[in-house]
Amino acid sequence: KQTLSEFASGYLYFGLHRTKDGWIFREWAPNATQIYLIGTFTDWKENEKYALKRLEDGNWEIKLPADALHHEDLYKLKIYWVGGQGERIPAWTTRVVQDNATKIFSAQVWSPEKPYEFKVKDFKPNTDPLLIYECHIGMAQKEEKVGTYREFRENVLPRIVKGGYNCVQIMAIQEHPYYGSFGYHVSSFFSASSRFGTPDELKELIDTAHSMGVAVIM
Repeated sequence: KQTLSEFASGYLYFGLHRTKDGWIFREWAPNATQIYLIGTFTDWKENEKYALKRLEDGNWEIKLPADALHHEDLYKLKIYWVGGQGERIPAWTTRVVQDNATKIFSAQVWSPEKPYEFKVKDFKPNTDPLLIYECHIGMAQKEEKVGTYREFRENVLPRIVKGGYNCVQIMAIQEHPYYGSFGYHVSSFFSASSRFGTPDELKELIDTAHSMGVAVIM
């Protein structure tokens, strides 16, 4: 048994992680008989070098050297089960992108050479009282288009502060395939939507909000 908090923190164990010596990837698939990591690094074909090993309790794992994956590589899982097979986006992936031509979604390695570092290290929200501004990144702009994290940071945050708010609640931030769902057809619970920008741009938005005394709820 797990608490809700423990389950929600599963991405710290599962999914793709950079290690001191390379990479480690884990997935929970109790009914799988074989799993391969496939992607741009294998020309989307099965390769024994990228075959996962079954552990206990339905867990699967693979350890890879540093040069096996690179920043912005695309990948999925090729999963076999009794009576079938298919490609799947890992459940705990933290980055998913959509191909503009095919509209197909894939997980993406996000490991920039210089990742964003938060400047505000010890932010403490003002809760007396907590004045919350509910917002949607993509719909917060005047232009008839999907807004971005950068545009929200530059254009909307100053207006929120000027209005006297000290907290923003960002709606529908998780990845979703259909934009018309307002973001509530969630497909990847641990991925901030790539249609608004990159993980580092979201971090900069949050960091800027904190520097302005604004808490962020997602």
